[in-house]
Amino acid sequence: MKRSYNLTPSYFIFTLFSDYGSLRSLFFSLCLLIYMTIISANVVIILTVCLDKSLHQPMYIFICCLCLNSLYGSAGFFPRFLMDILSDTHFISRPFCFTQMYVIHTYKGNELNILTVMAYDRFVAICQPLHYHSKMTFRKVLSLLIFAVLYPVCITAHFLYLASTLPLCGNELHRLFCTNWSVIQLSCLDTTVIGKTGQCFAVTSIFIPLFFVLYTYLRILLVCRKGSSEFRGKALQTCLPHIVTFVNFCISIFCEASLSLYKVDELNTLVIVILSLECLIIPPINNPLVYGLKLPQIRGAISGFLKIHKVVFPA
Repeated sequence: MKRSYNLTPSYFIFTLFSDYGSLRSLFFSLCLLIYMTIISANVVIILTVCLDKSLHQPMYIFICCLCLNSLYGSAGFFPRFLMDILSDTHFISRPFCFTQMYVIHTYKGNELNILTVMAYDRFVAICQPLHYHSKMTFRKVLSLLIFAVLYPVCITAHFLYLASTLPLCGNELHRLFCTNWSVIQLSCLDTTVIGKTGQCFAVTSIFIPLFFVLYTYLRILLVCRKGSSEFRGKALQTCLPHIVTFVNFCISIFCEASLSLYKVDELNTLVIVILSLECLIIPPINNPLVYGLKLPQIRGAISGFLKIHKVVFPA
């Protein structure tokens, strides 16, 4: 039963935050450290790709965009989350709530689409190497990136518009941040159609890229079987980081999306916290670490910059 009746509440309340007492500072410091790690690690990869001309290739441009998207998604979550940890009240204004929803949902869509585009890039590079430079031109790369970003922007804007027009019979969100589905659940109207439509769209948006990536890597695997051991080693070296990143992100999305299948009021608070945070913490940390450690080109460029730094600024 809805606790209050307000067609257009001016603010929402996060109900998951508790008074941690003396542990509040510890939680804040830990989350701040995670946020600083995300910023530092992703900025290192971005600067490395931008400053090293040898990395001005489609694969590294996509990696750079992946890191930029991690910074974008983290900026939509962490500053507000850190404030809530220290605050005694956990109110969020309606405009800021919808802004946060927009940033986080577009971050997820961008991430999934960029990873899908990267799979296509690896497919062309390994399965059609003679046509790679003619197919992956600067215009083609730019077009793929524009589509990867604009598609989630348009779809997210549509669903947020629908959510903003619904009359709401409450303002309590049993989450750590604003989500489209958590707001829709507060509606006074029957939202079955909107909910089913949103779930179908979410499943489609996840499984179509997933099947495409699986198809491209199946083709890559078949080509590698016919190649030399050296060819298989190089192919695995460039593909393994992408596989790890894509699988990790899909698991994170599935975990977060699974919250919409249950009544969150009946779930354990710790479960909700873990499933909610995984998508916003693990991928932004995982991406720069995986690509920075696994790809020798990026690892070598970072090492080169560090050596130059030592020469210019000797200890």
